Amino acid sequence: MEMERAEGLIATEKFGSQEKWSYQVKSGRMKRERVGEDGEKPSSSITAAFKSVFLPQGYPESVSEDYLQYQLWDTLQAFSSSLSGTLATQASLRGVGVGNQEATVAAATVTWLLRDGTGMLGRILFAWLKGSKLDSEAKKWRLFADILNDIAMFMEIAAPHFPPFFTLIVCIAGIFKSIVGVAGGATRAALTVHQARRNNMADISAKDGSQETLVNLAGLLVSLVLIPLVTNNPVLTFILFFCFTVLHLFANYKAVRSVVMETLNEARLSIILHQYLLDGRILSPAEANQREPVVLEFKREVPIRLGVRLGDIIKDPQELQLALKNNNKSYIIRVQNGSVCVCLAADASVGDEIMAACQAVCISAVLHKPQPDGALRQLCNTRDSWELVSESHKLIDRIFQPFLTGIERAKWQTDRTLLDWDEWRVEWRKKSH
Repeated sequence: MEMERAEGLIATEKFGSQEKWSYQVKSGRMKRERVGEDGEKPSSSITAAFKSVFLPQGYPESVSEDYLQYQLWDTLQAFSSSLSGTLATQASLRGVGVGNQEATVAAATVTWLLRDGTGMLGRILFAWLKGSKLDSEAKKWRLFADILNDIAMFMEIAAPHFPPFFTLIVCIAGIFKSIVGVAGGATRAALTVHQARRNNMADISAKDGSQETLVNLAGLLVSLVLIPLVTNNPVLTFILFFCFTVLHLFANYKAVRSVVMETLNEARLSIILHQYLLDGRILSPAEANQREPVVLEFKREVPIRLGVRLGDIIKDPQELQLALKNNNKSYIIRVQNGSVCVCLAADASVGDEIMAACQAVCISAVLHKPQPDGALRQLCNTRDSWELVSESHKLIDRIFQPFLTGIERAKWQTDRTLLDWDEWRVEWRKKSH
């Protein structure tokens, strides 16, 4: 009876942060009303529908903080790429003979099949050679893929102006585009893993597809206006392609720069470790990601190889004893042929992997820069590579635990990493007893 007489607010409910509803009793009847946060008016039904169609459920809580900024830049680059693709497609069709009465269907078909066939082979070869690198350096390969895509489209636009080499040029462009497909798709998946905060990778991928479809539709409408203007006008075609390419590359650079990943790869680990050794400060994920290079480096002066075979760095029992000197860790490290190589134990934890990578980064820095700053100075006076490894063990023993505690407090993920470890593992400790 008292509930029937009660008047006013009796309950509230929320749909994430997007909607808030209240339940009130008025004249003995319960009514449901939508309210805005802090007394504001609720968003319009059009805005709500747009969010529901193109943004993941639970946005913004269900995604990373950098999601919106990345998607805005990604939308701009996709739009400019769509327009460039239209120009490239038109040039390819003209090159295979569309509109030319002397061209044969068979010749055009052979050219198309050769382009697709070489592209398929390129896709398989690239995935075999670089597939394991795409997770650890997702930003670099994402930007590289878009640069390569622009090069491929430029080749397709230029190909009709070199008739004797048309088939060769479009086949090379097809290989480039196949690499773009592998690198772009794989890095997009890696970024989706980063953005998903509620195990909602499938939802984010689906909504990303919806966003891309909308952008391509807009590009299609603009292309309908562009095609009559650029037909039989190669100068205007190249001018527009240049403008679209500049916009595309700029948007891509801003997109990868906006990503703030909390997982450690070699570049981010090196950045925060060097800062810690310099002044004891731990960089936040946002600070380290701003310093992380996004342009791919195909050759490093002192590369680091993680997870190598024991036989690659140890040739006899005496060398194994030297490697285990001052070493109570789950890895062996050695400077070999200008590289810093790490052999990992079978029972090594993620923390051991981070420690090994930290020590490898320290040794690489000393070899690259003989007079480093900060705590690395104590490694400068070593006589040979074995002594350098032994002294670096002492340095890591002293700094690693405070460093690990610091990065955990700074909200870096330490339960998993994106360090580029190979799969070799060894059980030398059991054999040495």
